[in-house]
Amino acid sequence: MSGYGRADSEWDLLVGAGRDFLVERAKLRKVTSYTELNVTLARRTGCRAFDFERADERAAMGHLLGLIVERDQANAPADPPLMLSALVNYLDANDAGPGFYQLAKELQLLPMSASKDEKFSFWIKQMKRLYERHGARPGVA
Repeated sequence: MSGYGRADSEWDLLVGAGRDFLVERAKLRKVTSYTELNVTLARRTGCRAFDFERADERAAMGHLLGLIVERDQANAPADPPLMLSALVNYLDANDAGPGFYQLAKELQLLPMSASKDEKFSFWIKQMKRLYERHGARPGVA
């Protein structure tokens, strides 16, 4: 799992904290941004933040999101699989990033030739299903 200048132990911390944060967001029925996720991870883990000015650090964040999806699917399998990374949007954007759709294709959840509309529809369905899976139930605190 090591790579991008980080030790295995650091990746493990980041994956756990990232998954926890995204589940919290799902419970609140909210999305987050890469920036908010980055700041939260640094604060919760003590690990250095990702430097989004650098292409390798942006790639490292994408790698992290892939690991979070992998761990989440192993811990809480769903059919069809859910991608917690659906909850991470570009700052001031109402959509997931291209890495999300690429991972969905690699996981065979989205056709390789998916149109823009198909991608958007897939993203919306993922978010709704994540909210249903993690969202607070009426009358339950």
